[in-house]
Amino acid sequence: MLWELYILLTQIEAAFKTLKSELGLRPIYHQVEKRVEAHIFVAFLAYALSITLRHRLAPCAPGLTPRAVLEKLATIQMLDVCLPTTDGRWLIMPRYTQPEPEQMLLLHQLHLSLPSQPPPRIKPAETVTDHQVQLKM
Repeated sequence: MLWELYILLTQIEAAFKTLKSELGLRPIYHQVEKRVEAHIFVAFLAYALSITLRHRLAPCAPGLTPRAVLEKLATIQMLDVCLPTTDGRWLIMPRYTQPEPEQMLLLHQLHLSLPSQPPPRIKPAETVTDHQVQLKM
């Protein structure tokens, strides 16, 4: 019984170490109880996803850490391509950048795939923000 409690303690300490180092979560001092609960919930989700990723890595890429995988995949970004139409509206095409061959291999090894590109949408000119349109034609 005492040994089991000691093992549990080491696992808890490892979890806090992961939260602080690999996930980069730091203390944030909230004033509202709901925000404290939300912060704990997000930290728990991040930890659960990190552990899930570690377990998925074990059989196919045992030398990789979850942090290394996240750093490798960090360059895949989502962006909006904004094109003006002839009638004054904007065609918004959300797109993610195409993964590099090394990233594709990593995704394949983890049995993951990127979703299909989202469909385009049309917005009235007044609803498109300046940060969406970096370069006007």
